[in-house]
Amino acid sequence: MGKDYDIKDIKLAPAGERKIAWVRDHMPLLRALEEKYADLPKREKPLAGVRLSLSIHMEAKTAYLCRVLTWAGAQVSAMGCNVLSTQDDVAAALVRGRTASQNNRDHGGRAAPGVGVFAIHGESEASYSKHVEMCLAHRPNIVIDDGGDLVGMLHSKRPDLAVDVWGGGEETTTGVIRLKALEAAGKLNFPMVAVNDARCKHLFDNRYGTGQSVWDSILRNTNLIVASKTVVIAGYGWCGRGIAMRAAALGAQVIITEIDYVKAMEARMDGYAVMTMEQAAALGDLFITATGCKDVITPAHMALMKDGAILGNAGHFNVEIDMAGLNQKAKDRYLTKDNIETYVLPRGKHINIIAEGRLLNIAAADGHPAEIMDISFAVQFYAALYVKQNHLTLENRVYDVSKEIDDIVSRARVAAWGDEIDHLTPAQEKYLKSWEL
Repeated sequence: MGKDYDIKDIKLAPAGERKIAWVRDHMPLLRALEEKYADLPKREKPLAGVRLSLSIHMEAKTAYLCRVLTWAGAQVSAMGCNVLSTQDDVAAALVRGRTASQNNRDHGGRAAPGVGVFAIHGESEASYSKHVEMCLAHRPNIVIDDGGDLVGMLHSKRPDLAVDVWGGGEETTTGVIRLKALEAAGKLNFPMVAVNDARCKHLFDNRYGTGQSVWDSILRNTNLIVASKTVVIAGYGWCGRGIAMRAAALGAQVIITEIDYVKAMEARMDGYAVMTMEQAAALGDLFITATGCKDVITPAHMALMKDGAILGNAGHFNVEIDMAGLNQKAKDRYLTKDNIETYVLPRGKHINIIAEGRLLNIAAADGHPAEIMDISFAVQFYAALYVKQNHLTLENRVYDVSKEIDDIVSRARVAAWGDEIDHLTPAQEKYLKSWEL
């Protein structure tokens, strides 16, 4: 076991504790898991004795997930998965934990054990890489990844830390793509569950969560109107759909760029213009990438853009906008306002970048709404439980989330709203399974 934690300042914990208490009030699925498992004898907890390492956006919603996992019996270590998304006060609260005497309203008055956290807002790439290794020094049985950094380290620099890994879950589209590439190459060394592909994850988190949080970031950081602007969205997956839907609702004219003909058809039939990035570059006022690929917007595209164009990335890594190429081409750069940097191109054109080209909805805002992450993290919890219960028979491949888990989570969410749905009668079930009319 390595160092217990590495954070900015433990004294920031009280402010982080208040944030965690707020999201708890709005995450009924995780709260139900807390109430179900927190007061059980240790030997009866479903994750008792399991060492679990997480690479997550270190903010309040994910901190609450970490606490629920500890209440379910796991020994947890966690790191931030983005150098700008870490909230230092939340990291401090998670490390410090809480006593039962602290504000009985929070966590039902329950004590919360401390968690090993390795995350500092704005840390260097070297520090970030060190924190990946420190988090894995926990020698986890289960990993929960957001983008693939833990799995990447376990398959590259530190395969020695993978000897005790039973498997894990991946939260993002980008991470699942990497896992499937490892599997196809025959190099995946332990089973992983594609949490991102669960219906209860991508249909809501990617579409409604990304759609809302991206515009939350853009609106709060630019303080500009969206109506009347032309918004160019690269990628029409579930994230792109959510971003486009809200752009149109705010009064923008929306252009979609795609590499998939079927998705291009969907975008066109949903009412959006479809064209190449080269064609769209001269038309857009605001550009948002959501593809999971690199070099989606390059300096060549920027040279075609309007003076003052605004660019942001809603994909996982800061490679969708070619920031390295932009830094080479620009003759000047300066911070215009918090989270917005202006680059001056050789002919004097100004290009504005939100959040250094990183994931703008979490690096320059608070991320997805609590209610959305409640659904995703419930799936993640049950996926971890699935790995624990089945790791002796699982193969080294990428598994889909079972229909059973989707059903458990969706049933709980609908019930939390107070809604009810119809159910098939035996005669209807028989009819649907029969070839006879």
